[in-house]
Amino acid sequence: MAEIVLGLAMSHSPQVSQEPKWWSEQARIDQNRTPYEELLKRKPDWIAQELSPEVWEKKHSAVQSAIADLAQTLNDVAPDVVVLIGDDQEELFLDDCMPTFSVFWGDKSWDRPEFIHGDMSVPSRASVLWAFHGERQEGYPGHPEFGRHIIKNLMEQNFDVAQYSRQHEQRSLGHAFTFVRRRIMREDKIIPMIPVLINTYVPPNQPTAARCYAFGQAIRKAIESWPGAERVAVIASGGLSHFVIDSEFDRQILEGLAKGDGEALSSVPRSKLQSGSSEVLNWIAAGGALEGLRMKLVDYIPGYRSEAGTGVGMAFAKWL
Repeated sequence: MAEIVLGLAMSHSPQVSQEPKWWSEQARIDQNRTPYEELLKRKPDWIAQELSPEVWEKKHSAVQSAIADLAQTLNDVAPDVVVLIGDDQEELFLDDCMPTFSVFWGDKSWDRPEFIHGDMSVPSRASVLWAFHGERQEGYPGHPEFGRHIIKNLMEQNFDVAQYSRQHEQRSLGHAFTFVRRRIMREDKIIPMIPVLINTYVPPNQPTAARCYAFGQAIRKAIESWPGAERVAVIASGGLSHFVIDSEFDRQILEGLAKGDGEALSSVPRSKLQSGSSEVLNWIAAGGALEGLRMKLVDYIPGYRSEAGTGVGMAFAKWL
């Protein structure tokens, strides 16, 4: 049977790949996507020390080291296939159809940079685009038979997943997935991947934390029931708290994953899982899939970028 030999999880926010000189640009964008003025009224006394160029440079360096660690681990373990759990932010799925859970089982999924969102700021485009998309279309190899098996097995476990084997020709695989290809996989070695998409962002059919943890458990059973001998890596992409950092919440999630505490992870309230923070659901699903493996936290870096406490809780972990 197939065996899960590795788990990885990482933040993929633009800030992860952006040079610190552009973090203030993200802070300006935060003013329009958070209750910024209200947050300023409650700003903590210590926030100023988090916003110096020296602190930002140190944190940026720590993030790059964590990414390098995960990339090296993936290269060393060299799995045969990656089951990649991420969210879609109106890149592949639009309001014509937004499934709660979906699994790809085609020959190739595609990074199509010409179809990415056009509202990215100039600094973001200049410093981040390389981490999400290339300059031309690129096809990522899949594993059709294995992907189809996972879908059928999930259905037998009462998860009514959407399935697709052909990507819309005018849409791109989302940045949750292309980030892993471009920053975690070696440039000359694309490991066949089975994208698993969770609608964390778009109401009203976002799944609960409990449903995501159970979904991860079902993915593990589906993988282990495959008759082949493939060695599988399960990877989660996204999170943690953003666009307002909640480091206490982030620590609770990381502690729950480290302890394999499915009950705690399943009880995370929906109110904590909105906007960017909803991507924590990808980690929770991975936690369900990786029961039995031991998590090691590579690093957690709260990337504060404004006096209002906006930013990203950037986290990186692996299960071996």
